[in-house]
Amino acid sequence: MNIFQMTGLSGAGKTTIAQNVKAKLIEKGYAIEILDGDVFRKNICPDLGFSKKDRNENIRRMAFVANLLAQNKVIVIISAINPYNEIRQELTKIYQAKTIFVECDIQTLQKRDTKGLYKRAFLPKNHPESIHNLTGINDTFEVPISPDLVVNTASESIEESTSKVVDFILKN
Repeated sequence: MNIFQMTGLSGAGKTTIAQNVKAKLIEKGYAIEILDGDVFRKNICPDLGFSKKDRNENIRRMAFVANLLAQNKVIVIISAINPYNEIRQELTKIYQAKTIFVECDIQTLQKRDTKGLYKRAFLPKNHPESIHNLTGINDTFEVPISPDLVVNTASESIEESTSKVVDFILKN
């Protein structure tokens, strides 16, 4: 199968890497699609919240769509936080999805904070702008047990991480 589940915390670089990988693979003549967690949730799964059950259901729906595309020889990158090992392993078992962990330390994520989420997660709980369910801060993120590939965007450039992912996809 051609399904790659890219997991990591918000701001780690999943979307950026996925978009760069897509551009490089299209240049090489491959059919590739990205299923982005934020876009998918907004347009296809607005009925789901952020409980563990809802997060897992969101990933299951993404995997179902990914499988339809993969059956038609499209390489698919699922780019989502995907915080639970249980559902990642389910995708591996059912769809032979490969797991790519986009690792990045909290200090680097706080410096990037492109969406302002980390700033809000560290506000006092009674602050009106505080958020209480940021994955990896005040909600669960289980580091992948045995990912097929790890890229670390705190120590690698986006170009280095992109190249590693492209090479990995082409070998699989």
